[in-house]
Amino acid sequence: MFQLKTSSPEETYAFGQKLADKIRQGMAFCLEGDLGAGKTLLVQGLANALHVIDEVTSPTFAIMNVYDGDYTIYHFDLYRLEFERELEDIGFYEYSETEDAVIIIEWPDRFPDDLPNDYIGLKIDRGRLENERIITISQQGKKNQKFYEELKELCRF
Repeated sequence: MFQLKTSSPEETYAFGQKLADKIRQGMAFCLEGDLGAGKTLLVQGLANALHVIDEVTSPTFAIMNVYDGDYTIYHFDLYRLEFERELEDIGFYEYSETEDAVIIIEWPDRFPDDLPNDYIGLKIDRGRLENERIITISQQGKKNQKFYEELKELCRF
């Protein structure tokens, strides 16, 4: 696990764009952070770099948004879900294991036992300054080892 500090919303957005440089279909990302921490902003940067034309918004009420660009993105927000059966109702298991898209899951801590076996974890915490964010990057499983190592190198300043 390693950390990256951003000092502005623009830097958080730019980090999302950098993620897209090495991304591949079949990858999953789990985003944690308080409301307003910058999860959706990071996804907007990633989607922009993958040439998504549609407006990227938090799927808090829709539960899942789908975006088409260089890759299809399935963007889940599990915040409002209470029961595992709701995951099945929205097709979470089918979508989250696909190899034909990029999966982004906000609020993964709501259902930790139902996450994909392999994912990159991104936890966004507020820093000491108003717009400062500390992004903790982790890896679950071995599938994304190369991406994780490349990202670690990219984030060294």
